[in-house]
Amino acid sequence: MSRRERLSVNGVETVGAYTLLRLDRGTLDPGAPGQFFMLEAPGRLLPRALSLCLAPTGELAFLLDAVGPGTAALCALEPGDRIHVFGPLGNGFRLDVGRPLLVGGGIGMAPLPYLRAAIGDAPVVLGFRSDRHAEAAALLPAAEVVVDPVLVTSCIEDGYDVLACGPEPMLRAVADIAPDAQLAWEAPMACGYGACYGCAVDIGGELKRLCVEGPVLAAA
Repeated sequence: MSRRERLSVNGVETVGAYTLLRLDRGTLDPGAPGQFFMLEAPGRLLPRALSLCLAPTGELAFLLDAVGPGTAALCALEPGDRIHVFGPLGNGFRLDVGRPLLVGGGIGMAPLPYLRAAIGDAPVVLGFRSDRHAEAAALLPAAEVVVDPVLVTSCIEDGYDVLACGPEPMLRAVADIAPDAQLAWEAPMACGYGACYGCAVDIGGELKRLCVEGPVLAAA
């Protein structure tokens, strides 16, 4: 059940080019892999939507890429700081798959550590734009890693149930290769519960509000 709570920052760690923000869990439920939380960005009007990366006992951990003032403000938090967090929200991955393969592109790898913990020891393929970004693969031991110009889609083999998260071009390419895949889409979100339509994306000629119909959608 979704709740809004003020949580304390337990730690802020550098993971390659990204930042791992660890929060005290409070009474929040971590939800299903692929769901997201709205995190208050200090000094900014709107919160930021982030998928849960890890859920160790008593904590919620989020992997961030400081691409704008909101995510930069979250990366600049220090232990002991407190922020409001709302979630879990949206629809996550279905876990009832026979032969899972987890596929991540860049910061799209964020929900995969939590997903892998829930689904079992599934194989993982990750694609990054640089070696420094690829250091984040340490969060998913034994993952197969490729770096630009090699595409992560070149690592997808037939016969797997693909669960993927990454930029839109990657997801559309995954859908062409694996029509039965589950795809976690990325989009800016202002509210997180369907009121603003800011996260609507055109999928197959139909607008989908990712915060309520996604973020995870069937490729078909």
